[in-house]
Amino acid sequence: MAHHRPDTLMHAPLGREAAYPEHYDAGLLFAIPRAANRVPLGIEEGALPFVGEDEWHAFEVSWLNTRGKPLVAVARFRLPADSPNLIESKSWKLYLNGFNQTRFESRQAVIDTLEHDLSAAAGAPVSVELFHVDDEALAVRPLPGECLDDLDIEVTDYTPSAEHLRAGEEVVEETLHSHLLKSNCPVTGQPDWGSVLIRYRGPRLEREGLLRYLIGYRQHQDFHEHCVEHIFMDLMARTRPERLLVLARYVRRGGLDISPWRATPGERPPAPLRLARQ
Repeated sequence: MAHHRPDTLMHAPLGREAAYPEHYDAGLLFAIPRAANRVPLGIEEGALPFVGEDEWHAFEVSWLNTRGKPLVAVARFRLPADSPNLIESKSWKLYLNGFNQTRFESRQAVIDTLEHDLSAAAGAPVSVELFHVDDEALAVRPLPGECLDDLDIEVTDYTPSAEHLRAGEEVVEETLHSHLLKSNCPVTGQPDWGSVLIRYRGPRLEREGLLRYLIGYRQHQDFHEHCVEHIFMDLMARTRPERLLVLARYVRRGGLDISPWRATPGERPPAPLRLARQ
């Protein structure tokens, strides 16, 4: 399969060989405008039909204290969905590696630096938390709701088709999930594995069709954030729920995992959780 490099990524470090920086450099962060990828979904800039965040975890965070001793942590970042930009993941990894040999006066100084630089790149406030590597907040927990993966279905279509999404007349409130989500990097074509949770109130979703639809992302090339927005927009258009939350938790790659969620206003995701594959 040939991979076309989008215009918004022509100067990005993604998919290229790059030397890891020896010292901190905020200029390594590469911002990507969200708007260009939203236009095909019918999302107009400044009029988002959802609220949400992109939750990142970084498992390779380290710096030096004032005496040169290394310290390590796991970081959680939250980018608001209404930020003008997302941040390309390879540049984010390179940026974080610049902390490895950089001295900071305190843990709070690391947080302040991260929040300042990431907010500048995203164009909106980004929150940062640092956890000890054995913190209970990082414990593995299962997704809530009913898993669809044991449904005995035949699948012949591996590109997303909203035609698979159907709903009956009965109004229900339920939570469904699947671990069969897979999409591909929009530049390198490398696989991105994930799990997806759908919580809604509205006409009852036909489960077999929903699972076929989710499996349809298997050969789809897009960023994690835009896959979630694609799923959200298709569900809203085809099944018209009163309330909807779509949350994906992707497997980490390069020490980073991304868990975007999008929801109708007023909805919030479950408490932060981490899956075994993350």
